[in-house]
Amino acid sequence: MKLTRFLSRPPGVSLLHLANIALGLFLVVSHPGVAAARGNEQSEPTDAPDDVFVHTALGGFILGYDIDPNGNEGILAEALTLSDGRHDVAVETFNQKTGEIINIIAQESDSKNDYVALGVVGRSVGLVEHEIVRGVFVSQRRYSILNPLDGNRITGKWTPPLTTSDIITGVGKNSGAVTTAFLGFGSSGGSFLFSSNVGANTFGPLFNLDSNFDSFNSPVMALDSKTQQAVVAALGPNAFGPPTLAKVDLGTGSTSEFTGVGIGYVNGIAVDPVNGIACTTTEIDFSVEFYDLATETGFAVPLPGAVSQAQSGAAVAFDPIHQLFLVGQPLSSTAASGSSIQVFDEQGNFIESVNGLSLPASPVTIALHPKLRFGYVLVTPDLNSLQSFTY
Repeated sequence: MKLTRFLSRPPGVSLLHLANIALGLFLVVSHPGVAAARGNEQSEPTDAPDDVFVHTALGGFILGYDIDPNGNEGILAEALTLSDGRHDVAVETFNQKTGEIINIIAQESDSKNDYVALGVVGRSVGLVEHEIVRGVFVSQRRYSILNPLDGNRITGKWTPPLTTSDIITGVGKNSGAVTTAFLGFGSSGGSFLFSSNVGANTFGPLFNLDSNFDSFNSPVMALDSKTQQAVVAALGPNAFGPPTLAKVDLGTGSTSEFTGVGIGYVNGIAVDPVNGIACTTTEIDFSVEFYDLATETGFAVPLPGAVSQAQSGAAVAFDPIHQLFLVGQPLSSTAASGSSIQVFDEQGNFIESVNGLSLPASPVTIALHPKLRFGYVLVTPDLNSLQSFTY
């Protein structure tokens, strides 16, 4: 079972406080990494950074990261733990091709507060959360945007219709789409959804999901920008049975739920909005699932070489140009050590392995630049760097 099950974020508790707990656990369960290597070799992109590392400016661990799929920069937030238990925290931009930090956008020294990089959304808009903390509890949440990201400065505020107890846990986006979907939990543990044009600071209505998608079922969410629906998947009513999925209209809240395939917690999800295909990973049967969203039917395929739950898939990302789904696998089933990203086409055919990574046990962002066929992922055990890969 992934560490994320034990590290769900209680309302009011700061992410930085939980991250300190998580960092200790990651050091125990992380896997050794080696130089990035690929199986089933494809032609290499000519202008992509291969095996480049991004190191945080202050040397702290990373609290969220992403890259602009239509640009040359990325964003991350970090926190460096000090001897007094407080932190130096910062938001930084970096060069995708060299890994060099471009600018420290915001910084606080010897602080209890933290920054969280929620991602690059809409059309090259960086989104950052600032948690203001008293004790270990968050007293205020502020959100800022960098529009555009490569302006390397905060340009405005983002003001979602949320309270301090409402925590954003998922960001659903499609490359180039101005609408972004957000999944979150309230103080009761119930889940909610809303949409936003982040760059314009406008919002759709907020909808509460039913108990099938409460926090203890660990829901995950992706955006179908063609139908303007959020696709949500979570542990089903039977912990050793199939998951529950829902398509939620972001304008009306109209919801269609259906029983999925696979077994156990859903660790990751991504959607191809053009062809209406969703891809998920499930925990217990260590498989990858593919769904036709129009017919609400799906099938599961095993991860290559996987023989146990320890080798289950984690986060999923979608490459809309080459129509590929990339599945993070913290404990590789295709390499002697370390982690892998397993690549599938939309028909469920296994394409290749990207080996030689060192992913955390909990699902983390697979940040892609599809045009150049490369991306970045977080590196264990220190969690203070990102590693590039090509596919």
